[in-house]
Amino acid sequence: MDVTDRTSLAAQRQTRQLAFVQGGGQLRLGSLEGLPWRAADLQGLRGDEPWVVQRYDGGLTAEVYVLHDGARRWTLKRARRPARVRNVDGQTSFLNEVQRRVDLERLKRQPGGPERWRAIVDTRYASFREGLIVSPWIDGEPVAQWGPRQIGQLLEAACQLWCEGLFEWDYSPGNMLDDGRQVWLFDFGYLYAFDPRRQFNTAGRGDDQPMFHPAERFETRAFSAWLLQVQARDGEAAALAAFRLEKEIALDAYGRMRATIASRGACAQVLDWLDGVQARWRQALRGGDAQALFLAESWRSHLLDVDDDLSGQSCTPLTLQRLAWLCEAVEQRHADLRAAGALFWGDEHKSRARLAQELAERHARALAYQL
Repeated sequence: MDVTDRTSLAAQRQTRQLAFVQGGGQLRLGSLEGLPWRAADLQGLRGDEPWVVQRYDGGLTAEVYVLHDGARRWTLKRARRPARVRNVDGQTSFLNEVQRRVDLERLKRQPGGPERWRAIVDTRYASFREGLIVSPWIDGEPVAQWGPRQIGQLLEAACQLWCEGLFEWDYSPGNMLDDGRQVWLFDFGYLYAFDPRRQFNTAGRGDDQPMFHPAERFETRAFSAWLLQVQARDGEAAALAAFRLEKEIALDAYGRMRATIASRGACAQVLDWLDGVQARWRQALRGGDAQALFLAESWRSHLLDVDDDLSGQSCTPLTLQRLAWLCEAVEQRHADLRAAGALFWGDEHKSRARLAQELAERHARALAYQL
């Protein structure tokens, strides 16, 4: 999102990263030694070389190639310059990814690190200035079914990252793969550093926007869209059942996350916040109010994701599907939205007609920003 508060964590991060870019500094991790390619070969890749297996051109900030060295496959991520996301975070996402890969490799080298961070892809080589990241190829597919294993593995990884002071904003379907045994994370352009003992996330000043947290990010960027498919195919009862399952798994993961950060000296504000999140979920699940929680979380997820797409001018047909859900919710369930406390950031004070008008304006912009 665009940053207007220059004291925010995002503004401070952007200032540091833009200064690094303009200062000509280099950041490199690992080596290409033992591989049959030089950095110049990868930078000049056309895509028709015999060792290029496949090319994926849908990424907003990078092109992705599958390479074969004669023995195994590798993933090459090559920075797209300029990025298709037209804001500072999009323009600096490749630098941010290299920075975070340095952090992640450090975590993997700790005792027990390879097992603890098994959901995080390894990095063989990364260079910011060369615009290259080389990783082992993940033999998996985008997650098609969010069952107990997939949800549990994703949330466990997300909560562990949070405990290490790494907040991932973009758990979108294109950033996760499932090989049938493990859900993998491999894209870290929007993984930012913060202090989990004193802060909730990297929004605002870190301690003033409690809406954002690991389960929320998963729901907003991926799970809520999948639930739209479930509801269209199998009905709202099936979608609600899947939602309840995800919340039960999230409760377990958040219990462990809370215990970990408490043992590391987290302040009362952070612990009270985590307690409040869990209490809300637990009350809804145990007290028979899961339908209201489902409505509220769905509204939040769809609206936040739409506004994120609009901010980056990177809208897709999914953006329009989310907007259709939001428009229907305002038209048919406005009173339920208010009763569930679903409306936020001033929308709770607006009439149904005003909300409908603003959604119509978003729809017009989303049509103009289709990639």
